[in-house]
Amino acid sequence: MRCARGRTPIIESYTVATDGACSGNPGPTGWAWVGADGQWAAGSLPLGTNNIGELLALLNAIRDHRDVALLTVQADSKYAIDTYASWMDAHARRGWKTSTGAPTKNVEILRELIVERDARREHGVPDVILEHVRGHAGHRLNSWADERAVRAASHGAKGAQSRWSSLDGQEPIDVGVDPPRSAQDKPRRR
Repeated sequence: MRCARGRTPIIESYTVATDGACSGNPGPTGWAWVGADGQWAAGSLPLGTNNIGELLALLNAIRDHRDVALLTVQADSKYAIDTYASWMDAHARRGWKTSTGAPTKNVEILRELIVERDARREHGVPDVILEHVRGHAGHRLNSWADERAVRAASHGAKGAQSRWSSLDGQEPIDVGVDPPRSAQDKPRRR
């Protein structure tokens, strides 16, 4: 689903859910996005934080869908949403300082998010639509993204910094069924 810079988006709309996971905080970290059609990507780091996982999930979801005109990203991380929607530009204007003057964390990821956002704008593509969803509350796409991010973090625990994706030959997910339940998921009300 990637398109080269300068190409017109060829997919009208698409929805993905994102999630990050960390075993310990900091610790082995995973990130993932899962699309409404079962396409997905996930990655691992041997050491990171949950916020790094959440931001990398958002970054990769945007980067992997450059050819989508109306990209909706559903995230359970208010941190990732708020960072993208307003904080990253304010941090950049202040020379990568927070409002209290402290150094901004995760600057390299924020710079990459700004590049992706600005490229969409330069090519007349609408900004990404961000939707907050409750994590571990039965939201099927978010639950699949969580499953993939947790699995990726387990690879990070083995020292692997990797990326896997259905866009690169892995099997898509059947998002019509619930993912394996994590210990944190709450039972659905019937």
